[in-house]
Amino acid sequence: MDQNVTHNGSGANLDNNQNDNNMASLLEKEGLGIDFPTQGEIRKGIIASITPGQILVSVGTKSEGIITGKEYELIPSDELANLKVGDEISVYVVNPEDQNGNLVLSYMRAREEESWQEVEALQASKQATHSTILGYNKGGLIVPIGGLRGFVPASQISLTRRAGVTGDTPEQRWGKMIGQEIDVCVIEVDRERRRLILSERQASTETRESVKERVLEELKEGEVYLGRITSLADFGVFVNVNGADGLVHMSEISWERIQHPSEILKVGQEVKVKVINIDHEKKRIGLSIRQLQSDPWDQKAAQFQVGQLIEGTITRLTKFGAFARLAEDIEGLIHISEISERRIEHPKEVLKEGDICTLRIIKIDPSVHRIGLSLRRVDSMAYADMDWQALEGILDEDTAVIAKDDDQSTAEEPTEPAPEA
Repeated sequence: MDQNVTHNGSGANLDNNQNDNNMASLLEKEGLGIDFPTQGEIRKGIIASITPGQILVSVGTKSEGIITGKEYELIPSDELANLKVGDEISVYVVNPEDQNGNLVLSYMRAREEESWQEVEALQASKQATHSTILGYNKGGLIVPIGGLRGFVPASQISLTRRAGVTGDTPEQRWGKMIGQEIDVCVIEVDRERRRLILSERQASTETRESVKERVLEELKEGEVYLGRITSLADFGVFVNVNGADGLVHMSEISWERIQHPSEILKVGQEVKVKVINIDHEKKRIGLSIRQLQSDPWDQKAAQFQVGQLIEGTITRLTKFGAFARLAEDIEGLIHISEISERRIEHPKEVLKEGDICTLRIIKIDPSVHRIGLSLRRVDSMAYADMDWQALEGILDEDTAVIAKDDDQSTAEEPTEPAPEA
C-alpha cells in the first residue's frame, strides 16, 4: 500500500484544496483566464437566460451562475419585468459552488452592497445627491438613495422647506411633502444597524443668516403671520415666521399679567403674530400676540369719561402722586399737582391709604392704560355745566323711579265697592 495515501477525512479536504489551487494555477499558466469567484464578491455579468423562478448569468467562469429560490423572489416585480437577456447586471456571489456544483448569485444583495458603497463614498466626499421624498415618520422625512432608505431628521430639513410646516400630527407637517424633489448630504452611515442619516440643510447653499435676510425683506410691519413657538425665555417667546425667529416680548404676550410665558404658551404651538418692528441693521423682528386680542381695559374704561366725578379708594402714595382704585382693577393717578390748591411736598400731607375720595377724571389715555384724576378740581367751575347735567340726569332718574313706585302703589290699592241703591 502506498504510504503517502491519507485515510483521514480532513487530510482529504486539504489535498482537494491543494489540487484546486494547483488547477487554478495551471489554468492561469495555460492562459485560459478563468477567474474563480469568491464568496461576498460583487461581479458584473450578462444575463444568459430568464425562466420562471430562475435567471442564468454569465460571469466569465466555466458555467453560468444562477439566481434562484429566495434570491429570485427578493427581486421586485417591476424590476424583474425590466430585466432581459443580454443585459449587464451586478451580482453578489452567495456561494461559489453549492452541493450541486452551482455558482449561486444574488441580484438584490449586489444592489444593496453597491448602495452602501455609494453612500459611504458620498459621506467621504461630502457631495450632495438628488432624490425625491418617499415618505415620513413623526421625526422627519424618508428619502431613498440607490436601494436604501435614508432618514432626514426634522432638524436637518432646510429652513426654507420648514417655513411652511404647520400642524400637530406628522401627516399635517410632512404629508404634503411626499413626491417633492430634495438634495441631501450623507452625514451618518452604519451598515450593522442599517442606519443612514441624511441632511438637506448641509446640501443647501442657503444659510440661516441668508434665510433671515430674505425673511426680513419679505415681512411687513403691521401684517399678521402664522408662526410656531421655538423657545420660551423669562423675557418673552421666540416665534419662527417663514424661517426666521422673531421675539414676542413679555409685554406683548397678553393683556393679562403673567409671570412667565409658560403659563399660557408652549414650545411647538402655532400662534398668530403681528409684526410690530423690523430692525434691518440688527436683524431683529419684533412681534406681538396681544395686539391681535381685544383689550379688556378698553371695555372696563368705557364707563368713564373726562370731567366725570367718581369715588375712588386711595391704594398707594408716591412722591409724584397717589393712586386710586375706581372699579375692579382699574386705577387712576392723582398727580401731586392735582391733590391740593396749596403746594405740598408729598401726598401724605393730604391723603392716606384707604381714604375714599370724590375725584374728577381729567384725562383718559387708552394707549397706555392711564386715567388722570384730580382732587383739587372737584369743585372747579370749569366743569359746572357737566356737573349740572349729571345732577339733572340723576334727579330725572330719581323722579322716574318715584313715579314708577307711585304707579305701582296706586295699582295695588283696593278699590271701594259702589254703594248699594
